[in-house]
Amino acid sequence: MTLQHKQQRVGVFVDVQNMYYSAKNMYNAKVNFKEILKEAVGQRSLIRAIAYCIKADVKDEKNFFEQIFPGGAKKGDWDIGIAMDMIELAPKLDSLILVSGDGDFCPLLQHLRRALGCRVEVIAFGRTSSSKLREDADSFFDLDKTKRKFLIPLKRKTEKPNTGKSTKDV
Repeated sequence: MTLQHKQQRVGVFVDVQNMYYSAKNMYNAKVNFKEILKEAVGQRSLIRAIAYCIKADVKDEKNFFEQIFPGGAKKGDWDIGIAMDMIELAPKLDSLILVSGDGDFCPLLQHLRRALGCRVEVIAFGRTSSSKLREDADSFFDLDKTKRKFLIPLKRKTEKPNTGKSTKDV
């Protein structure tokens, strides 16, 4: 259960790739980030919302996880940006909300709670989120439980209409 009140200042930090691939692989859908943000904030005061996304020409998920970006950074290096922003903004917030199921964030959540005394919430698809991450959070919101609200179905590719002409006729 999430403790919420209107004066509570919140920051939302979204790991876009983690959410994107979870939705795509499990449900063949896109994430409705607008609905996730509304759920995360509720009636509280939103101070900052940041979505972390990398631009890369990725043909499949396997290549994504092996991707090296300009400047030599690797995929996992982006987690450092999320961590730094959460630590830097923590003194200005009452609750920090991580939208990701990535277990690599466990030490960050532990630091925010223990060293900085912050309330940390996690929002993710339960089926693809780290059980340790869920344990380390003060609260966990499982998007799987109301997935229709948070997913946008991908349109299926339709075949070209048959014009009745063969390729020889054209």
